[in-house]
Amino acid sequence: MTKNVMVCVTQQKTCDRLIQYGHELLNDAKGELFIIHVAHYQFKFLGNSKEGEALEYLYERAMAYGAQLTVVRSNDVQDTLVDLVNKYKITHIVLGESGEVTESSNVVQQLSNRVKKQAQVIVVPAV
Repeated sequence: MTKNVMVCVTQQKTCDRLIQYGHELLNDAKGELFIIHVAHYQFKFLGNSKEGEALEYLYERAMAYGAQLTVVRSNDVQDTLVDLVNKYKITHIVLGESGEVTESSNVVQQLSNRVKKQAQVIVVPAV
């Protein structure tokens, strides 16, 4: 079975554990690892003033894991993720657990509902 794993990341260096999780999930299966960062237009690109540094870090991690890195700006993060799931034929989505339990649960649940026929959403607990 082909697995295409999409790891949704932020600008935080802690996202490395999510990338590693996605890489391990792919294991030796046929398929690809995609690292995705969607930045809302209202925020600074990659969310901080050290944007170049953050982008370089994500690029280095993608190279280390043999992954494709996609960085997109969008006013609707969820629609963009759904579009990418379809475009890359994603079978598994890896997300990090948010500190905002109620709101994040809704976002995760909404995304899960929108892609449930195509992809499994996996939330990796915070350390």
